[in-house]
Parts: sequence; C-alpha cells; structure tokens
Amino acid sequence: MTLLRIQSWAIISLIAVVSCGSQDRGASGTGYKTWTVYGGDPGFSHYSRLDQINRNNVEQLEVAWTYDSGDAYPDSELQANPIIIGGKLYAVTPQLKTFALNAATGEPIWSFDPAHGAGGRVNGSRGVSYWTDGADERIFTVFTQYLYALDATTGQPIRNFGNEGRVDMRENLGRPIEEISITTSTPGAIYKDLIIMGSRVSESLPAAPGDVRAYDVRTGELRWSFHTIPHPGEPGHETWPEDAWLYTGGANSWSGMSLDQERGLVFVPTGSAASDFYGANRIGDNLYADCLLALKADTGELVWYFQLVKHDVWDRDFPTPPALVTVRREGQMIDAVAQTSKDGKVFVFERETGESLFPLKEVPVPPSDVEGEILAETQIVPLEPPPFARQIFTEDMVTDRTQVANSDVLTRLRALVSGPQFTPPSTKGTVIFPGFDGGAEWGGPAFDPESRLLYINSNEMAWILKLVENTVWNERTNSRELYETQCGSCHKTDMTGSPPGFPSLLNMSEAYDQEGFIEFTVAGAGRMPAFSYLSKTELEGIARYVLYAEEKEVDRGRNLRSPYELGYLFTGYEKFLDPDGYPAMKPPWGTLNALDLDTGEYRWQIPFGEYPELVAQGITNTGSENYGGPVVTSGGLLFIGATVFDNKFRAFDKLTGELLWETTLPYAANATPAIYEVDGRQFIVVAAGGGKGLFSAPQPSGALYIAFSLPQKKPSDL
Repeated sequence: MTLLRIQSWAIISLIAVVSCGSQDRGASGTGYKTWTVYGGDPGFSHYSRLDQINRNNVEQLEVAWTYDSGDAYPDSELQANPIIIGGKLYAVTPQLKTFALNAATGEPIWSFDPAHGAGGRVNGSRGVSYWTDGADERIFTVFTQYLYALDATTGQPIRNFGNEGRVDMRENLGRPIEEISITTSTPGAIYKDLIIMGSRVSESLPAAPGDVRAYDVRTGELRWSFHTIPHPGEPGHETWPEDAWLYTGGANSWSGMSLDQERGLVFVPTGSAASDFYGANRIGDNLYADCLLALKADTGELVWYFQLVKHDVWDRDFPTPPALVTVRREGQMIDAVAQTSKDGKVFVFERETGESLFPLKEVPVPPSDVEGEILAETQIVPLEPPPFARQIFTEDMVTDRTQVANSDVLTRLRALVSGPQFTPPSTKGTVIFPGFDGGAEWGGPAFDPESRLLYINSNEMAWILKLVENTVWNERTNSRELYETQCGSCHKTDMTGSPPGFPSLLNMSEAYDQEGFIEFTVAGAGRMPAFSYLSKTELEGIARYVLYAEEKEVDRGRNLRSPYELGYLFTGYEKFLDPDGYPAMKPPWGTLNALDLDTGEYRWQIPFGEYPELVAQGITNTGSENYGGPVVTSGGLLFIGATVFDNKFRAFDKLTGELLWETTLPYAANATPAIYEVDGRQFIVVAAGGGKGLFSAPQPSGALYIAFSLPQKKPSDL
C-alpha cells in the first residue's frame, strides 16, 4: 500500500514540477533525487533517495568544492538550506545577497545585492524559493521588508513583479506601513502560481499582525490573506479582546510551511502573540497564535487547526515546518503531518481532518500571580509519544561538573520558580526548560519513508523568564528609564543584548549619529518593532542614552498610557548557566533522537555535540546546543551539522545511531544540509557560518558553503 501511495504522489508531483518548480517525489527511479525546495521537498521531509554515498563508503567523503561569499561580520550566521535546480545552486550570504553557483564546482554564476553594497547587520535567511512554468524561471528572496522576484538565469529583478521587482510586505496589513516592522527568514511555499508567505515580526509591542499571505508569482498581486489575529465577524475573534486586532501583533508564521500539493493543503505553524511574556492586554485563548493551521493553498480558507498553547506567555510557538509523513495504523497507511515543539513534544495529525494519531489530554495548569494576567485554566498535552527532551529542571539535575558549579547553580535555582510545563512567569524569575531555543528548533526534523523514523535534534538548555513592574507611567522620566522600558527586554538594561538575535547596543555611536539612530529606531527591522508611536523627545532621549549614556529628563508629552505599554516588562533573554558558562544542568545538553512514528517509541537517542575544551579534560558526550536540521538518505545515512561548539559535520547510521563519519569545519554548520546529484555524482552541501554560542562570547563567524562527495575516479582507474 505504501508503494502505491507514494507512486501516486510521484505522478502528481512530476506534473507539478513543470508548473511550479516543486520537487518530484516517488518510490523509485527519479523520486527524491533533487533538492529544489527548502527542506528537500514540499512536505519538508529532509529525505533523499540518492544512495551513491552509503554506509559502505561514507568514510571516503572529501571536500568537492568550497564557496566563500566573504561578507561575514561579527555575530553573523548562515542558516540557509540551499536549493539545486538544473545544475545550479541557489542560496544567500550572511548579508543576504542572493547568488547562483555551478552546483558541480562551486563556481559563481551571478549574485544579487539588494543592499547595493551598503552591507551591515541584517536578519538571517534560511534560503530562497523557486518557481517555473517551463519557460520563465524565478527565484524569490527577501531582504528587510521586501519580497523580490529574480530571473533565475541572470539574478536580475523581474521589473513587472510588484514595484520594479519587489513587493513591500508592510502593505495590506491594515495598518500604516510606517508603523510596521516586518521581514521573513524562511522561504515562501510555492503552490501553482502562488507564493505563500509567513513573516517575522517583533516579539514585543508594537508588532505587526502575522497574516499569512499568498502573492501571484508573476505580478506580485496579493491573492489571499488569512488573519491569524481574527477580525470582527471572523471565527476566533471572540478569543481576543474586542479591538485587539487593531493594536496587538505576532501570531506569525516565522518558521516556514509545508505543502501537500495533491490535496492542495498548506500546513502553517504560527508563533506567539505579542508581547511574548505578558498578556494582560490580550486576555483570552488568542486563536490563531501557537497553532498548526491547515489552509486551502489556493484560497487561504481554514480547514482545521490545532492550538499548542492557549494564551501563550512562555514563547512556546511551533519552531519549524511540520513534516508530511506516512504512518501505519492497524495495518493501514495514513498520510499524516508531524509537528515538533520547543518543549520537546511530537504531535501527529491526519492531514485532511486534523485528527490526532496519538492520544491527547487536557490538563489543568496553575494561574498567574502577576497582576492583570489571566492564563488559560487548561492546556493540551500528548500522552504519546514520550517527550524527546526533559520537562522540568529539578535539584537532582543540577550540574556536578565541579563542586563550585554545583553549589552556585543550586543556590540560584532555589531562588527561582521551577516547575512543570506551564508554570507561570513571575517577578521572582521562572525557569523555562527546555528553553526558548529548544527542544526542537527551526532546522526541523527529517522523515525516512522507508523505516518511518522521524529524526529530531534537540536542545536542553534552561532559561530564566523574569518580569518586572513597569513603573514609568509619569509624564516626565529620564532617558535611561525610557531605554529600559522600550528596549531593555530585548537588548538588556546594560545594552549587552543577546546576540545574534538581539545584538549589543554598546558602541552604537560608531555606527550612528543621533539623527541616524532615531531614523533606524522609527523604522524598525524585522524582529525589532517600529517605534513610530514614540514622540520626538522620547526618541531623542533614548538616542542620547544609547549613544552617549546621557540621562537627561524627558517630557513624554502625554497623560494616557500607550496601548503598547504594559504593566509588566520582560527583563531580557537569559540562559541559566553555571559560573564557567556551561549549562546549569547535568548532560545531555543536546540530543539526536529517532522516533518510530508507527509505535510512538524511540528507536535510539544519543547525546549530540561536545565542547572541545571539555573533551580535552576527558569530559565527552555531553551534547551541546545545536541549530539546523538533519537529512536522511536511502543509502542508510543521516547527515547533520548543527552543533555550535565543536564545528562538526557528521554522518550516522540511520537505523542504529552509530557514528560512521565526521569532519571538523572552519565554522559551525548551523544550517540544514542539501543533497543532490549532478552528472551522476552525488553531493552533500552545508552552510558553515558559525556565529552562535554564548551571548557574551559568540563563536567566530564565516560565510562558507562546503560540498562533499566521493573521490572522482581518475582515467587511469577506469
């Protein structure tokens, strides 16, 4: 039955690739042998049927070519999963130049620089999208708020798309564009003549609404929108305050989507509502934040949804596109969608109905003791499969790496609130475990249709969520207090930030004068909100403090609270680390997991990643933070980079978890590899950009794409 089901899919997808550039999927022959879509195929399976490289010869892998774009900067990252079409590789650089290479040699073909040489720090990107009708070929890429359509042959903007080759994504959101900051880090999903886009918006207020939108690939015309913060008269509006759709934001699909082309369904995971950690101005369950949505791809009509977290104040949004999978139940094969979560859980739903294939339970959760906050009384959790990450940080888990570290962490843990999932945020400080960046992360899982194993790499890091009362309501305040209330939750009160997501603001005077800083602050950028609602004197006050550390009195010029100012503020992203900068709990600090979707049991689970300096001390197999996902092949292999500190690129036996091959890269490969074939030769390529690590000391950054292959036979060997 499985064979017939996949072959049927192959016929449809082979037709679709002509019309919309999507990868063909089949049981044999040509199926899964290209990588023309982010994640490998529209269903985000991360699977390749190529088997030239296999268990028997993987140890012979060598570097086939390397491409260095040369535009890395401190704390920059490379998260891109390249796509390969017709012997060309398409991807982006750290400064978001889009480029094409000869996929066999790595030689440059063209490069498009949307910044026109200005460079600078920008939000990262995970790649590009491709569309063709057989004659016209287009690459879609995003820079700041603009969606560009490029000629795939030349790299030049297609002038009849949008406004001279680009669409401003701030438009058609129902708010003045000067008040909106928006971008996206994940490629759009291509369906027929549509590109379906999510967005990346601010996680604090003010924030743009997270509408899911589909644009015409030829003209850039907006074809449909789905309001993730429902408007009056729309289903779900009753789960928000009456006028929340006018002022709140978020509930955006930042992590990407997967697509069932046969059924015409796009599966859209959404993020939390803004502000992330205090929701007194958005009382209610907040549909469709923190949801997996099944929408009709041609119209945006809602088919079904599942809400992971009601009224989220823990930043527990879905971090990755779901994988389209096939699962055996009672002798029958069921097409399903598997969604992994930040708190270490796996949800599996039947694609057409949204029925869960594993039992779910609604459980009571504790209320908040923070003034004004009203949390949901219950949340839904899966009873199976078991979580792939630990769920609570208890005293017996405190690090024992050294006695000093143990004593320090234990003392701090006892001063915090640490409980099961859905323990409310507090002014005392609440331990979030797994943290804001894990269990599962944006790289996503890989699904092997042969064994029906789902492979998930996971982070196990505790973070501290602390709220502080916002006492700055008076008409006059000083510039430091303005900075702390408007900027401190992301960039910290000491301006050191949480790089690379929230950069340090120290030494900003080297990059901006006061006028330039205010202009940047008003406009916003991606996750940074547009602070256009602040008065000129308030903006000048913040600028003086950031640039020159001046704490002058500022007349705020209004008597009423802004709808964007809340009674409690988030004090900033803080990892729970021991005194030496290692995770506060006992290992594993990162894992790699193989889950049997037929049974809900784990086939294998291993620590994933190491710290080289600890290895030198004899402390091995600790696991480490890891970003970027795995890919799996019919050659019996699982390839993955991801580990932040050891810079390793590894190949495992997909059935046993045995390490078969590894190499050390110049920079960490915090990205998902791509697998492809050119002229009969199989390649595995991965972006190695580094840049992650501890907030106080990120790892070195680079701008490399590295392709591996088996040694080519010389004529004399033939």
